[in-house]
Parts: sequence; C-alpha cells; structure tokens
Amino acid sequence: MKMSASEKQDCLVIKVDEPRIDAAVAVRFKDGMRDLTEHPARRVILDLSSVDFLDSSGLGAVVSVMKHLGRGRQLDLAGMTPAVDKVFRMTRMDSVFDIYPDTNAAIDGAAHAS
Repeated sequence: MKMSASEKQDCLVIKVDEPRIDAAVAVRFKDGMRDLTEHPARRVILDLSSVDFLDSSGLGAVVSVMKHLGRGRQLDLAGMTPAVDKVFRMTRMDSVFDIYPDTNAAIDGAAHAS
C-alpha cells in the first residue's frame, strides 16, 4: 500500500497514493496507518485525493484507524473525490469525521481550532 507522511505545522499529513481502499487492501491500509501514526502528532490528516473508490471494508478500515488513534488524537479527512465523499455521506460517517476539501484547508482548520 503506497502512503506517504509529512509533518505540516502541528499536523501529520498522510497521503494515500492508491486508487482504491477496498477489501483487497484494507488490512495493508490499517497496518500502514498504524506504522505511520506512531508519530506522536495530536492531529492526523488523511489525504484521500488519489482514492477513487472506497467500499465498506475501506470505510471500516478508516474508522478502525480513528479508533486506534484513541482519545486525545484526531483523524480528519481531506481531498475526497466525489465517489468517496458519497460513501461517507450515505453512511452518515460525514458526521463522525471533520472533512475538508484539501489538506491546506484541513491544516488551516487546525490552526483556527487551536
């Protein structure tokens, strides 16, 4: 699973460089996220701008990552494509996560929330 992490301001930004998060890669996604989120950032921004497809397994994997972060750490989503955004809206998970149009907006949102 191709993912990259960078630190921007006080946030850890993780970009998924894959077109799909589905049953075939959900476990690898979760494992990769666990490795990358060992960094102690309080706020993690997941950049999904390269993801064109996310199924229920992928959605479950994103929720699992949020739970893995635990209390005191936040997982925000950024750059969702229309198809991925639709999955979050249809399942009402858009009320669980803070969702931003892109990583810059998410970082800006963090600066204003602090």
